[in-house]
Amino acid sequence: MNISQANLSIDSQASPLLVTKALNNSVSGAKTILPNTNCVIKSQIPLATLTSFRVGGPAEWYVAPRNLAELQASLLWANTEGLAVTLLGAGSNLLVSDRGIPGLVISTRHLRHTEFNFITGEVTVAAGEPLPRLAWQAAERGWQGLEWAVGIPGSVGGAVVMNAGAHRSCIADILVSAQVLSVDGEVETLTPEQLDYRYRTSVLQGHIAASLGKPLRFVTQATFRLQPGADPEQVLATTSQHLEQRRATQPYHLPSCGSVFRNPRPYTAGWLIEQTGLKGYKVGGAQIAERHANFILNCGGAKASDILQIINYVQDQVQQHWSILLEPEVKILGEFE
Repeated sequence: MNISQANLSIDSQASPLLVTKALNNSVSGAKTILPNTNCVIKSQIPLATLTSFRVGGPAEWYVAPRNLAELQASLLWANTEGLAVTLLGAGSNLLVSDRGIPGLVISTRHLRHTEFNFITGEVTVAAGEPLPRLAWQAAERGWQGLEWAVGIPGSVGGAVVMNAGAHRSCIADILVSAQVLSVDGEVETLTPEQLDYRYRTSVLQGHIAASLGKPLRFVTQATFRLQPGADPEQVLATTSQHLEQRRATQPYHLPSCGSVFRNPRPYTAGWLIEQTGLKGYKVGGAQIAERHANFILNCGGAKASDILQIINYVQDQVQQHWSILLEPEVKILGEFE
């Protein structure tokens, strides 16, 4: 298995594994070197700097493996210790509790690989690769099909899991296959049909897998079919236009997680929130954006509890006014009061 096969999925599938025994409280500054590797597991690592919201407490234990052996050793260590495992990539689309995350947090940010096949028109990408970077790489080569993805924060693994999309395009439109790894180490390749793609969902999401009695599986890499042969300047121009459009309509100047709620078709969450009069609503250092009501911004000094309070308030107000319960797109991790 090459390094691209060793990358686990991220953000949108950051669901903890089942805990088999009680967690042990870690000591700040403690370290564990895994046998037969150079992989260091550290305790009490702050997560606020590793998430796009810039909030959240520490990981009880944290590791950033650089190869397959270290990744396997990390999972084995967690299973042996009876610890929950949470996977973290770019840290977007996450709201981490102020108390942090118990168990082992595995970051995939160092596990990256991209291979363009000019014969087949396919690109195979490790789950830890940032999606915007992949969009620019494709554009620079004159490959069409990923222009819409340039403004989506996060990495490839999470995009595959949640069927990320923008500008009326989505991952399901271009995915050839996804390689996944189960918690017991079994590797398999799934087609888009097997992933049962819907709007911003797939069978790989933790709660859906549990409801279907499926084992928890993580994306390790994905293969996309694009259209090579176009003028790179033209593809770059289209990609830039998509990015500028997002910047013109969405707030990029302050930390956020992107869209907080899924769009309840035929409406958009932003429109419902705006029509309910909630633009600018603030709790502590967190505020609903004036530019786009489906964004919650960290205006400085926000706590995760401030953001969650706004999420709950928005759900309550929209349901009262429209009889629609908005479903969060952001993944909420850890314990909240």
